[in-house]
Amino acid sequence: MSDNKVTFGEVDENGKHVTPMLDELEKGPWPSFVTGLKRLRDSKDKQYAPMMNDLLGQLEHSYEKKKGFWKGGVVSVYGYGGGIIPRFSEVADKFPESKEFHTLRVMPPAGNHYDTKIMRKLCDIWEEYGSGLIAFHGQTGNIMFQGATTENTQLAFDEFNKVGFDLGGAGACMRTAMSCVGAARCEMSNYDEQKALRGIINEYVDDMHRPSFPYKIKFKFSGCGNDCVNAIHRADFAVIGTWRDDIKIKQEEVKEYIKEHGRKYTIDHVVSMCPTRAVSLNDDDTLEIDNKSCVRCMHCINVMNKALSPGDDKGASIMIGGKRSLKVGDLMGTMVIPFMKLDTDEDHEKLVEFAGEIMEFFADNALEHERIGETIDRIGLPAFLEAMDIDPDPNMVNHPRTSSYVRTDDFTEEAEKYFERKKAKAAEQTVAAE
Repeated sequence: MSDNKVTFGEVDENGKHVTPMLDELEKGPWPSFVTGLKRLRDSKDKQYAPMMNDLLGQLEHSYEKKKGFWKGGVVSVYGYGGGIIPRFSEVADKFPESKEFHTLRVMPPAGNHYDTKIMRKLCDIWEEYGSGLIAFHGQTGNIMFQGATTENTQLAFDEFNKVGFDLGGAGACMRTAMSCVGAARCEMSNYDEQKALRGIINEYVDDMHRPSFPYKIKFKFSGCGNDCVNAIHRADFAVIGTWRDDIKIKQEEVKEYIKEHGRKYTIDHVVSMCPTRAVSLNDDDTLEIDNKSCVRCMHCINVMNKALSPGDDKGASIMIGGKRSLKVGDLMGTMVIPFMKLDTDEDHEKLVEFAGEIMEFFADNALEHERIGETIDRIGLPAFLEAMDIDPDPNMVNHPRTSSYVRTDDFTEEAEKYFERKKAKAAEQTVAAE
């Protein structure tokens, strides 16, 4: 780091704040956010240039003092209780142009599908009413329009609303949902992610705009086990595409792959990399997969995408409770619905209904500032399943007990009971259909 010392709020002959510590962040091979902030500051014909100049000055001061100088408050738009992140400067007397630097969280289209015309329109609006600083996208999925005065917050929102965009979640609410590009462009998709997202958001949008939960709850939708939106470990309610029949294999494409890459490469990068050793290569260069052992990790399909593809009996798994550290450590989602079909409108209605039941349980049982994964950790998974009227499923078990002091026969007996119930239910459905 530079040893140069600057006076608090010092500016150069052009009126720009001197920022030796921030300048260090522009060195090296990687792009720097500081360069972007300076570019906005140096836009002489833009009304937000003074705001960005003082923002850089305050940020330099924060680095020097090792303390953030932002405080919260209450800023909103008419009819909404959330969607705005208020930021007021505690050193506004020294950096008056950036004394207010609020962020608007705006919901993106499902799957993040934009055309250039609408993106230019969004940028034009933010150049007129904000700082010009935009993040596509935040971790929850929002478009983050960063840097507006209290006065301009309402004006910017009105313009976004005119072109069809709405505020996303902020605070103790249902947060903005996020989905992968999925069925629109990806052959790995196992359900209509965009339809699932819009169904839940449209039904429960009031819970997004008017925070009323003990803490936030996030929904994310991934079309396969690749989980391109990090749903399993970043969403309280994760919908992950899967299938329950066999992986489809094109043996001719397998042979072409081996011909191009070699047998050893195929063994090293496909067969040996399977986490459950479900993949094997025959002497005649055909591939076999023990589908009962397959955990749908997607690795073999990703590597041999012409030869392998997901099965035909597609659907989704639902996992509850993923999050980063809060009251307890990082949690990945707990499997509560191993498989749900999402082919018909009726299937999607069931998903929306289940999402509502989860949020109702969360609202009634979570402690203040507690995520639903921590609620389940506190009360225990059996109590949660009983409250949600979900039958325990052997597929929920990550690993059977191995302690020599615990009988494993109990698990086997319960698993047999489950499959008997499942068989009887299927028979009832067959009779009803006839």
